[in-house]
Amino acid sequence: MMPYVSPEQMMKDRADFARKGISRGKSVVAIEFDRGVLFVAENPSTTLHKISEIYDRVAFAAVGKYNEFELLRRQGIRLADITGYQYAREDVTGRSLANAYANSLGSAFTEPSKPFEVELLVAEVTPDAVDLYHILYDGSISDESGHVVIGGTTEPVNRQLADRYAPGMDLGAALRAAHAALSSGEDRAVDPRRLEVAGLDRDRGRRKFFRLETERVVELLDTGDGTGSADESGQGAS
Repeated sequence: MMPYVSPEQMMKDRADFARKGISRGKSVVAIEFDRGVLFVAENPSTTLHKISEIYDRVAFAAVGKYNEFELLRRQGIRLADITGYQYAREDVTGRSLANAYANSLGSAFTEPSKPFEVELLVAEVTPDAVDLYHILYDGSISDESGHVVIGGTTEPVNRQLADRYAPGMDLGAALRAAHAALSSGEDRAVDPRRLEVAGLDRDRGRRKFFRLETERVVELLDTGDGTGSADESGQGAS
């Protein structure tokens, strides 16, 4: 006879399991700047990305188990492609994708199989704003403003980011604030060559996504040059 486990205890155990897996990873920071939103993460790999384009003006960032958030990333791209093809590209929004991710994670969390060990960010840049959504392992979703940190040691990173963030800051200032915040979470200076930096820039063409090369990241951190165009490397996912 199986021992009885209350639903409350079962949900708590599953949440603890998911949180434990997510906390093993490094944090990802999202911070708004004057032309959009910047994602910054410590990531020694140059091929396994934590930050990706989903559609024209929508981007995705994740922490946790790589194979699980990669699966979710590909599902998001397929959903965006189908919606854009069946209706119009303008109908693909960050909110609709965030809701789809929340439904997938929420369903997995309550099913007998193990929950996803991931935390996600979905961002959409519009002509005058940034929509930023934070989705937890259990399907909980919240909209954020200004900046947000997911995964790893979030508390000191969040505190440092809040101290340094200012509305309207330029690209270089946003990158330096994110780098300082990540370093505070690790209690060491994070090597700029280990940073993955990407984001959405509303001043670009139809596809707003960009990715900064390592040389440009080092240059911006060393010189404090905030005037750099964000068109170093656009990468398409759809």
